[in-house]
Amino acid sequence: MKLGFIGCGNMASAMIKGIIGNGIIPGDQIIGYDVLEESAKRAAKEFGIRIASDNNKLAEESDIIVLAVKPQYYEGVISEIKDTVKDGQIIVTIAPGKTLSWLSEQFGKKVKLVRTMPNTPALVGEGITAACCNDHVTEEELDRVVSILKGFGKCQIVSENLMDVVVSVSSSSPAYVFMFIEAMADAAVADGMPRAQAYEFAAQAVLGSAKMVLETGKHPGELKDMVCSPAGTTIEAVRVLEEKGMRSAVFEAMKACTRKAKGM
Repeated sequence: MKLGFIGCGNMASAMIKGIIGNGIIPGDQIIGYDVLEESAKRAAKEFGIRIASDNNKLAEESDIIVLAVKPQYYEGVISEIKDTVKDGQIIVTIAPGKTLSWLSEQFGKKVKLVRTMPNTPALVGEGITAACCNDHVTEEELDRVVSILKGFGKCQIVSENLMDVVVSVSSSSPAYVFMFIEAMADAAVADGMPRAQAYEFAAQAVLGSAKMVLETGKHPGELKDMVCSPAGTTIEAVRVLEEKGMRSAVFEAMKACTRKAKGM
């Protein structure tokens, strides 16, 4: 099976790294193309993939084609390859806001479409990807795509109406977490801790806390209460976070993110 990536940027590289590293598809069965020659050459050197001369050549040779370009370039790329795409090929998208209906209209013919939304923790094999597909994709074909997506983390099938929510809760949320880690580290530095050590303590605390949510099955509120001793240090910090509106700020930021995704 030949897997093609139109676009060899950060997300494509994260996906390719996991797919090859986990033995899902070997590098010599992956084809890439990028309008930025430097990006294509870097991917070829780092992962041992083949580089196509253009998008149409890639489309001709691939069984599954991943459109790993920014949303604003989708219309142009699809216009370029739509006459080359054949029956039986699967198109995988990773762009927010581009619905299955919109994608189908751009191709102007019957095409097997799988819409996905990965996130950047795929770079370290800890991504989570949401996926949905149109009626032309068989269950076996969807399973094949999901097995590829699991090469760089977890994957869940969701209904398409939730894809914009996935953007705010998963695809964009690493940025919120990075800001939280940075703020905690800055405060630790202000209290005298060396910066590198502060980042390690803050990041490990977030990593461990996330693992507790996933592995214990306990509600996050219950886990929070386990840390908050009566009249203790943690409940005092929580009081200040509530006073400053942490929950509301996160809630409103995610709602804004979802609205933005719907409009793309």
